[in-house]
Amino acid sequence: MQLRIASSVTLIFLLAACAVAPVTPTVTPSPAPTATATFAAEKYGGSDIDVTYCTMDGLPQKLDVYYPESGGPWPVLFYIHGGSWRELDKAEGEGWRYLNDQGILVVSVNYRLATSDIKFPAMIQDVMCAVRYLRAHSADYNINPGKIGALGASAGGHLAALLGTADASAGFDVGEYLDQSSRVQAVVSLSGLSDFTQVVEGGVSMAIYFAFGALAGTNDALLAPASPVTYITPDDPPFLIFHGDKDGVVPIAQALTLDERLQAAGVPSTLVIVKGGDHGLNPLPGQTAEPAWEAIARTTRDFLVKNLK
Repeated sequence: MQLRIASSVTLIFLLAACAVAPVTPTVTPSPAPTATATFAAEKYGGSDIDVTYCTMDGLPQKLDVYYPESGGPWPVLFYIHGGSWRELDKAEGEGWRYLNDQGILVVSVNYRLATSDIKFPAMIQDVMCAVRYLRAHSADYNINPGKIGALGASAGGHLAALLGTADASAGFDVGEYLDQSSRVQAVVSLSGLSDFTQVVEGGVSMAIYFAFGALAGTNDALLAPASPVTYITPDDPPFLIFHGDKDGVVPIAQALTLDERLQAAGVPSTLVIVKGGDHGLNPLPGQTAEPAWEAIARTTRDFLVKNLK
């Protein structure tokens, strides 16, 4: 269940080791620079790499920041990488940098990966701490702390959805900056998981066992607290959900369940089923997928602009 997203001239996206290439959206003119008192204007159009946002159990956790060329305070796209909760890296988040052209600051975050000693909820504790860090340092990054959207794919989609539904009562807010909220204002989940109380078969079942300590569908007391659907309430942010109907890694039932539960609670939710799409939303060999990645990228852009700008 690997997600790889990289950036090049054509903005190549890699999801589950499959390449896709969304079209770069038309650039929306930005206002003249209006740096805050603590924001260094020379950062416009640049990046900060390997910024320590929190130290959890003695392990410094890092994030990358990609700045628009002007304007601000900006809304934030908060990207969470995939990789079965135990591999890959925040570097793939650079692929979403095209959103800088829409006046959106892009942040890509690392988190503690599952090992024999590290298990869930370490991952969600870390990404929540990163959101709180951004709010605590909003002036330094020239961002609007009330406009943060989470986006993730595969394992990252699970964590993004959990950010969108789990509030402070879930108990995941630990560590630094506890005077700040970890809530987000929009969520995009690509091929993510939402309900571990359902049976999930195939190779991902062992990844779930390794990261969470139980096979999906076998231990509700352990796995329900890890499931985004457990925490859905009417005040949750709007969701945009993508899932391929040929996904051989994460069952499409996971997306259907999330969308159904959100709508039942009155939460705005849009489910886009990619016909012919695999786990990476790409077509199987010799076939086609609809919508194609150009449309997926455009829909994602429009959703973020609508809910964060």
